[in-house]
Amino acid sequence: MINTNIYNYINVLEKAASAANSREEILTNNLANVDTPNYKRKDVAFQDFLEQALIGGEPLDERIAEVNTHLSDFGGLIYTDSSSLSYRLDGNNVDADAESAKLAENQIRYNTLVDMINQEFSRYKIVLAK
Repeated sequence: MINTNIYNYINVLEKAASAANSREEILTNNLANVDTPNYKRKDVAFQDFLEQALIGGEPLDERIAEVNTHLSDFGGLIYTDSSSLSYRLDGNNVDADAESAKLAENQIRYNTLVDMINQEFSRYKIVLAK
């Protein structure tokens, strides 16, 4: 994390990309355990926490700056989803098709976040070149 206000957006985007990367690992692990008896699917909650932190009446720059000061609190929570629910007789609750769709969605999110980080740095390079 870069400790200056000019990088607030980049810090938040980097944290979101890191959470998306963690979620990819969890979703991939779910797919790897699709045939493991009694395995319960896991997921990472990060996006909802960030959205809640960004809701407010003040300007976005101020909300981002506030989130940036508490960025270490946004680590992403790994949780077991529907631990009492099973789709199959063996106690496993992983739906391979649903996991594949979530994995694809997450990969798009991650790629978008990385692209946004690159765009922010491009803007800084333009400003510094003038």
